Amino acid sequence: MDTLRLNTLVIGSGAAGLAAAVRLHALGVENLAVFTEGLRMGTSINTGSDKQTYYKLGMYGAEPDSPFLMAQDLARGGSVHGDIALVEAALSPLAFGHLTTLGVPFPHDPFGQYIGYKTDHDPKRRATSCGPYTSRDMCLALTAELKRRNIPVYEHRVAVKLLTDEGRTRSIGAIFVNADTGEFESVQSENTVFATGGPGGLYETSVYPKVHTGAIGLALEAGAKACNLAESQFGLASIKFRWNVSGSYMQVLPRFISTDRDGGGEREFLREYFKAPAEMYDAIFLKGYQWPFSAGHVPGSSLIDIFTYIETVERGRRVWLDYRTDPADLDFSALNGETHGYLERSGALADSPLKRLEILNAPAIELYRKHKIDLSKEPLEIAVCAQHNNGGLAGNVWWESVNLKHLFPVGEVNGSHGVTRPGGTALNAGQVGAFRASEFIAAKYRENTFPETEFDAAAEKVLAVLNALRSVPAKLDWREERAALQHRMSESGAFVRSSGKVVEALDGVYRQFASLNADGLGCLDAQSLAENLRNRQLCTAQIFYLESILMQIDYIGSRGGSIVLSEKGSPIHPALNEKWRMAEEKTSFRRQIMMCGYGANGYPEISWCDCRPIPETDGWFETVWSDCRTGKIYGEDA
Repeated sequence: MDTLRLNTLVIGSGAAGLAAAVRLHALGVENLAVFTEGLRMGTSINTGSDKQTYYKLGMYGAEPDSPFLMAQDLARGGSVHGDIALVEAALSPLAFGHLTTLGVPFPHDPFGQYIGYKTDHDPKRRATSCGPYTSRDMCLALTAELKRRNIPVYEHRVAVKLLTDEGRTRSIGAIFVNADTGEFESVQSENTVFATGGPGGLYETSVYPKVHTGAIGLALEAGAKACNLAESQFGLASIKFRWNVSGSYMQVLPRFISTDRDGGGEREFLREYFKAPAEMYDAIFLKGYQWPFSAGHVPGSSLIDIFTYIETVERGRRVWLDYRTDPADLDFSALNGETHGYLERSGALADSPLKRLEILNAPAIELYRKHKIDLSKEPLEIAVCAQHNNGGLAGNVWWESVNLKHLFPVGEVNGSHGVTRPGGTALNAGQVGAFRASEFIAAKYRENTFPETEFDAAAEKVLAVLNALRSVPAKLDWREERAALQHRMSESGAFVRSSGKVVEALDGVYRQFASLNADGLGCLDAQSLAENLRNRQLCTAQIFYLESILMQIDYIGSRGGSIVLSEKGSPIHPALNEKWRMAEEKTSFRRQIMMCGYGANGYPEISWCDCRPIPETDGWFETVWSDCRTGKIYGEDA
């Protein structure tokens, strides 16, 4: 088998991976290639919302902003390194400008000022958007540039192993399976940009695209450390066509109805929790602004997520948004000032949710129509879905793994975010991370330093194991195993968490891990081979995530995108039974970051590190210029 030898291997073709490939090439690193399951298979090109947000430094009018101020807001949610937050702020104009240069249609005024608006956890007007498909527009522009530069792309490749040196101190390449032929392929690389996205394949109830599963398990298996894995975002989303129902989808006040599994027995289930109709409508409206579930909004708008969870998960019913008609008791004059004022100023005091949505955001209706869902004729089925992982692999200020050199996790797979974050920061962080990794590689890692003979020996060792497994018939059905894995995570590792469920889930995943790794790979077609191997890394990832979640339950309590149920907690709502008591957060942990990596015993080991502060820089031009020219900015040990 021939081995492809590169300076830099980019795994994944979402917005972050594409940006890294383009930037590397622009900096003169031309011996690179992108390996991907498909240019249209990632999260970035397949997701969005009613107004998908990109977060950047303020660039409009007289409102003052600076990298330091933005870094403060990025770090305010807790469990964030201040120096990384400063990098994400400082490079946001450069990364944003790169996208606009490539033709991403962010709006600006006649004077070239890029307009912004406030998003959640944002005191300024830093947010911007191209509409519902911001990340798709980014991917299309970056893909076009990738093709203009003739950067090689290998599609239909599924990564099955990250290779390291014998001491697990550095990355040296990867093994892939060709999903068309079922053949294994080895790639030696001085550097690996790991841009495989979030853990979409872990959850049954998910708004991640069905084609996206993530591959963080490969890096964890290789020994890379992770951070903040317990911090994820969950929110209301449609499930037939996976899409966040945020913003205007809530602000037009749709009816929340539930039915039995067959579609009968319709009822407006939210009414049992609110004293007055106006109180219910105000909470629904606020859910548009405060879309991701937040422990800080309990009590508050996030109660709607909890009530939806109870209706779907505990009562086994189906929940729908009905935009066709208003209930008889909707009285606009009884709504609070924020709700009524917004609808009135928008000219949207119409007599049905659909008519209000046509006024506020007509493309939101057309989006569903394109996916064969007509909101004028049928309700929209929803659930509380896994949406984003704030945690991920731990990187330094150059997005290099903290313990596995030459591995650069960028995009959602990098855990630079903390407990909460302003909306749209993930898109900015992905672009900034791509720029930082590319700059460091171009400056310090241009030369290939790992011996080819040692790589070949490492690759042959892995391939020997894989080929031996191909001689043993596979007994397990990968679809059944995937379904069991995903159901387990949505039951125990979603936004409602309890110790008993997680302990039970850990027992299940360790058992599944053992059975998967004891199974053969023989008699499988190319797709089944790839998916069988994918299940193994997903199982590894689930172990790490659940161990981190158990630590949150035992030590931290309710915070960010999840609540912890505890008999010692505070009652969540008077209409709920005693089980629904929320554990208080121990806020001191916001000054620390939860790390997770393999321990000496071969099991995940949790540790803690203090959050580094935001550097208070007071540079002198000549000194910074000198450090930049001499490469001192890249660190002494690089």
